[in-house]
Amino acid sequence: MAEAFTVKASARFLPISPQKLRLVVDAVRGMGAERALDTLRYMPNKGAAFVYKVIESAVANAEQNYGLEPDELYVYRIFADDGPRRRSARFGGRGRFKPIIKRQAHVTVVLAEREVTEYA
Repeated sequence: MAEAFTVKASARFLPISPQKLRLVVDAVRGMGAERALDTLRYMPNKGAAFVYKVIESAVANAEQNYGLEPDELYVYRIFADDGPRRRSARFGGRGRFKPIIKRQAHVTVVLAEREVTEYA
């Protein structure tokens, strides 16, 4: 049996912490591509919009570049990694130093074709 065909898309330097993004990523892992998009469309989390765009981009890549059907695709791998941290600071009461860390994230999505079983 041949290896399943995969399509990859990613988004980098997203202005959201990876911890918040992983909550959304874990919800759609293993779903069909169309079902994942429907789920993300109505999810209230901020990270859902970022993940929606990446999955939508991967589906579009599969259709345009490889001629695959969106109905046969599913989320094979999806993960959120740390991006660079932007550090700044404020001064608090009594001359104390209060660091502020703005986190960024990278999202990577790999879609694969479901194996089509033919019955005799």
